[in-house]
Amino acid sequence: METSNTSHSLPLGEPDGLTFPEMYRTLQREQPLARIRMAYGGDAWMVTRYDDAKTALSDPRFSRAATVGADVPRLTPVVSQDTSILSMDPPDHTRLRKLVAKAFTARHIERLRPRITEITHGLLDVMEEQGSPADLVQGLARPLPIGVICEILGVAAPDHAEFRLWSDTIFGTASGEEIQAAFIGLQSYISALVAERRLTPTDDVLGTLVQARDNDDRLTEAELVDFGMSLLLGGFETTANQIANIAATLFRYPSHLAELRADPSLVPSAVEELLRLMPLGLHGGFVRIATEDVELGGGIVRKGEAVLADLHTANRDPEIFERPDELDFHRQHNPHLIFGYGPHHCVGAQLARLELQVALSALLARFPALECAIPLEQIEYSKVKLVRGPETLPVTW
Repeated sequence: METSNTSHSLPLGEPDGLTFPEMYRTLQREQPLARIRMAYGGDAWMVTRYDDAKTALSDPRFSRAATVGADVPRLTPVVSQDTSILSMDPPDHTRLRKLVAKAFTARHIERLRPRITEITHGLLDVMEEQGSPADLVQGLARPLPIGVICEILGVAAPDHAEFRLWSDTIFGTASGEEIQAAFIGLQSYISALVAERRLTPTDDVLGTLVQARDNDDRLTEAELVDFGMSLLLGGFETTANQIANIAATLFRYPSHLAELRADPSLVPSAVEELLRLMPLGLHGGFVRIATEDVELGGGIVRKGEAVLADLHTANRDPEIFERPDELDFHRQHNPHLIFGYGPHHCVGAQLARLELQVALSALLARFPALECAIPLEQIEYSKVKLVRGPETLPVTW
């Protein structure tokens, strides 16, 4: 194994479909602890092997809290002031995670299936009525998750567009001032929703969070607002892009699309395999700061240095996944890391899975002859957001 002080600037190339830039795989083979240059804040270490990624995500010596208010390596111009669950370490993280998990039990999430199915079919009704070709991004991929998240938070339908604008600004390449303004607008709105739930309890997710208690402990007002923001931002942008990415990927692999049409029971395993292989972003994930010297990837991450676990490359580690670059809907062992690992494993993972499964199942059932309306090489992917997905995806049926 080899480490080097030569910095590689992220991203290390652009993916094409499921084809991942070869430089990431080269580093995985030859330089599992690699020096990388982030857009802001200087250099960090990046790990690309599965076991190293799990260590970086779960070892308490790698801190998320240490990134708050610090000029650490990062992708955006704004120094993070995030005090939400995403940037907490134990024991604060443990307490908050235990409380918010009550709103994301299997029972709570499964209760959403009929409503998610109803929203999905309503959107497909509109697409069908308007006729083909239609843009799958604007017709389904973006309105479905924003509709679901807004219902969970109790956001009135007329305000959905404003929520979407805040998300687009935060995940895009806006100026620091614009991003900050979007955060403030979103924070004020969520604060008002929390105040309403305190006066009039509800049994939706946000209402459950307001009432969450463990002995005499409860979520503070700031924690409720921060979590509501995290739920919106994490649950909308990533899921919206993945719905479109799944469709675009299946168009590139017609034999796999035919397999799903012939056997819709494969949808859950297909979603997991597509999540494993589809590169949602080329930024690795959240940076962590070493609180002491740690051996990792055949080298040493020194106290105070930043480390990034590249989950997309880790999900192609041949030591874990047989035929790691092949799309296989019958894969029996698929412990991918797309939702993270350890204490910060995505609390909304089951919600995202449910939305993706419902969306894919509904598309297969409603439009059995669905196909891309333009040559696949003409699909344009966003280059101004931190997450990757088609700008538009014209389809016909």
